[in-house]
Amino acid sequence: MVGRHSRTRRISSPAAIAATAAVGVAVAVGGTVGAVRLTSGTDDSRPVAIEISPTTVASSTPPASPTLSPSASASPTPSATASPTPSRSPQAASRAKARTASPKPSPKKTTKAPSVVDSGSCGASFYSEGQMTANGENFNPDALTAAHKTLPFDTKVRVTNPANGKSVTVRINDRGPFIDGRCLDLSRAAFASIASLDVGAMTVRYEVLG
Repeated sequence: MVGRHSRTRRISSPAAIAATAAVGVAVAVGGTVGAVRLTSGTDDSRPVAIEISPTTVASSTPPASPTLSPSASASPTPSATASPTPSRSPQAASRAKARTASPKPSPKKTTKAPSVVDSGSCGASFYSEGQMTANGENFNPDALTAAHKTLPFDTKVRVTNPANGKSVTVRINDRGPFIDGRCLDLSRAAFASIASLDVGAMTVRYEVLG
């Protein structure tokens, strides 16, 4: 609210003029703008008229911020979360390595077939009595061994029954047989693998393997 009024004072002394000016300054600091008009004549005896027209200026107060009604208050909108960016999984360690040529299969070791150093035909029989063999071993009727008159011990001999084509390879570990017409005396197991034990003796084909 702005109010305006005018008052006229007459001040006859210089000290009073100074006091009045101080009052005007104080009024201006407090927010009141005053207009001071001094009138003086040429004669010092004439009183000086001061017209003070204070003008009250309403202090401007900042407008209050409008209060939002509960319905008008904007609720915070949840921010949309960004969809996960598809990314490729790291390459497997086995695929990251430099590829090398597949190893070549190593050739299988083939056993060289023993060579035949001698062959022939003769009569063969078997024996099964437990005794000491000529090379110092205990005779084993279940082992594939045989006796020969002259072949070195541990010589391998392939014996074949020509009647049925069955063959067995025996190791020489004994001497014999000492019967005319026979060159081999087989162990019971070796003889049974190519013929029946009921035969007792038969003609066989032999091959001395080197």
